[in-house]
Amino acid sequence: MLSGHPGLAVAASAATVPELLAQDVELDLVLLDLRLSDGSSPTVNVEQLRAAGLEALVFTGAENPHLVRLAAKAGVLGVVRKSSPDDMVIEAIVTAAQGRQVVTTEWAAAIDGDPDLPGVGLSPRQQEVLALYASGEKADRVARLTGLSPHTVNEYVGKIRGKYSAAGRPADTKIELFKRAVEDGYLPVPQREDR
Repeated sequence: MLSGHPGLAVAASAATVPELLAQDVELDLVLLDLRLSDGSSPTVNVEQLRAAGLEALVFTGAENPHLVRLAAKAGVLGVVRKSSPDDMVIEAIVTAAQGRQVVTTEWAAAIDGDPDLPGVGLSPRQQEVLALYASGEKADRVARLTGLSPHTVNEYVGKIRGKYSAAGRPADTKIELFKRAVEDGYLPVPQREDR
C-alpha cells in the first residue's frame, strides 16, 4: 500500500510492542493493531509507546468496540479500519505522522459509546477557552477573543489540563486538549474532506 507514496516506508515491524521498541530504528509513527500476539491490552501498548516518545495510529478491523475504546482513551492519534480505501489509510498515516489527530467515525463512535468517560466539570469560561485554544488558536488570540489577558488564558489552560489529569484523561499537549474537547462535545468531530 505504501510503495507508491514517496516519503512513506515501513521502517520496522514486530509482533509485540516490546519487540518493536527493542529494535534500533527511528520511527515517526507506529501503526498499532489492537490484537497482538502476546495478548497485551491496547492501554498498555499505547502507554509503552508514549513512554518511548512515539505516537500511534490504530490500524484495525475494528471488530471489537471495547478494544477501540481502550485505545482511544489511552491517547492514540486515531483509528483507521483495515477495510478503508487505500487513499483514506494513506491520508490517515500522513496526518498522524505530522502529529495531528485523525478523527474517524470509528474513533468518534468509540468515544460516544463509552459511558464510563469521566466528566471534568469545566466552568462555562473554561469551556470557552478550551474550545478556542484546542481548535488551534494561540493564547494571545484567545485572550483577544475572550477579553482575558494572555496570562489569565494560560492559567485557565493549566487548570483545564489539571482537571483532565485528575480525571485520568491526560491533556498535556495541544493535540490531547483537542481530543478531550472533541470527546466532551466542546468541539465538533472533524469531517473528512472527500476529494
